[in-house]
Amino acid sequence: MSAPVFLVEPGALAAVHPGGAYLLDGAEGRHAGVVQRRSPGERVDVVDGAGVRLECLVGAVGAEGVTLQVVARTDEPAPDVALVLVQALAKGDRDEMAIEAATEVGADAVVPWQAERSVVVWRGDRAAKSRSRWLGTVRAAAKQSRRARVPEVELAVDGRGLVERVHRTVDAGGVALVLHEEASVPIAQVDLAGLGVARAADAGSSAPSDGPRGAGQQREVLVVVGPEGGISARELEALVGAGARAVRLGPHVLRTSTAGPIALALLAQRLGRWG
Repeated sequence: MSAPVFLVEPGALAAVHPGGAYLLDGAEGRHAGVVQRRSPGERVDVVDGAGVRLECLVGAVGAEGVTLQVVARTDEPAPDVALVLVQALAKGDRDEMAIEAATEVGADAVVPWQAERSVVVWRGDRAAKSRSRWLGTVRAAAKQSRRARVPEVELAVDGRGLVERVHRTVDAGGVALVLHEEASVPIAQVDLAGLGVARAADAGSSAPSDGPRGAGQQREVLVVVGPEGGISARELEALVGAGARAVRLGPHVLRTSTAGPIALALLAQRLGRWG
């Protein structure tokens, strides 16, 4: 069984190295020592949400927290291609279910989208509270899936903001995909060669192509998922006009809570993340 993961703030592990000790205090220290009752000699991991992972052994449990002996340190680089889920706000916490599963799959960022047909509306104090819940959801999902990187939760966008987001992604050499049941192109057939992924990836290879655009810079695959009522024709036209491509997942219409994570899983496979 993999070691449990405890999450601290970015930068908190900058000066920690193998052979040293680290005091896991605060809420995570209480969770490890009081709730989980970790004992000396047990293996645990500590991550900072920004790619640093410490492999540790519990040394002692005290009132101030849990003292850990650092066995190894790994600095996990950000992926060359970021997977970004644009999730339309949805009722019944289906949007939070979507970003939770997307985090477990490997999303690098999530973007709340106030779509035309979204029943839920983020406005005023509700917007701040709702985004705070999303932040908590992705942090918990990152810990559960033992990730060293926590996805960024961007500020919510409306239709115009999403069109601008698509423009920026495409202009930077990325790809924007809009999931739509009437699209004719399956997501598995979308050409990712411009991201450095050869078309042979469809057969299981993730070999880079010659001279990808924007080499040395992180590019994005933006996946746009609509609300329960779907994406309107006006929204689809605006997004495609900004450079996005309409794609479908398969023969069935999926819920807004499941479409995004499944799309990200297919893309993660093609990008060689699950090789």
